[in-house]
Amino acid sequence: MKCLSVSQPFADLIILGKKTIELRKWNTNFRGELLIHAPIKIRKEDCKRLKINRKLVTGAIVGKVEIYDVKKYDSQNRVKVDQKFHFASKNFHDRTFGFLLKNAKSFRVPIPYKGQLGLFDVKLPKTKIKNKEIVSDIIDEEYRYQWIGHH
Repeated sequence: MKCLSVSQPFADLIILGKKTIELRKWNTNFRGELLIHAPIKIRKEDCKRLKINRKLVTGAIVGKVEIYDVKKYDSQNRVKVDQKFHFASKNFHDRTFGFLLKNAKSFRVPIPYKGQLGLFDVKLPKTKIKNKEIVSDIIDEEYRYQWIGHH
């Protein structure tokens, strides 16, 4: 599966569904679901600016999201107009492309992983559970979690 490293607090904002545009200097033809990785570095100035003072997960895959399109910006003013969707500071208003994101989902248990630049492939190990009762319990728990979380 494809993965994208996004510095905190922005990775958190993406998986919470608040950040729906990810600014980049490069374009992609990729469309579909991808994992969001939070690298070790936390942008502390952005945390202060956005009034985020909770503990943020780093060094892990924290969730997934879907890229459904890419918006090309022809000026910094256009980037500024979309501020409420990308939350970037003025230092990042020179970006040309905005990855349009939807269907964000946070992982309850982050997956420790080392990130890379650009879009990169992640191969997560498959786990086999032999006890079918445990599998049933896990599915039931996930169903209850999703149902309670959406109502």
